Amino acid sequence: MGQRAAEIERIGCYIARMTIDRKALTRQYKETPRAMGVAAVRNTTNGRTLVVAGADLSSLLNRHRAQLRLGAHSNRALQQDWNAAGADAFEFTILDTLTPKDTPGYDPTDDLASLLALWLEKLEPYEPAGYHRRKAPSV
Repeated sequence: MGQRAAEIERIGCYIARMTIDRKALTRQYKETPRAMGVAAVRNTTNGRTLVVAGADLSSLLNRHRAQLRLGAHSNRALQQDWNAAGADAFEFTILDTLTPKDTPGYDPTDDLASLLALWLEKLEPYEPAGYHRRKAPSV
């Protein structure tokens, strides 16, 4: 085997190892449980807060941060404050986490809604002191 052929074989083995390692890392990432629960986006200059809940808190907070950076957040008051005060005036924090049940097919939706309701009751982040609007009572 010539030197060039040996070099090509060495590179091929390296690429094969990278592919296997990459697949293993991808599988590990997909199997890693995500923290679910309730988090807050808080304006440190005026204390206004947006409380959110989700099954993947890291992704949820990243999504809110990205929407704010892009000027595309659905909460106009929050977006206006972000634009005026800048990113350094905000903190993104996890308030509470939910431990998933070991039941097959467990859907955390109801548990997350209950946990969110508890935090909304505790913090009362409603306008004008927060970024939430109170829902009109049902008739």
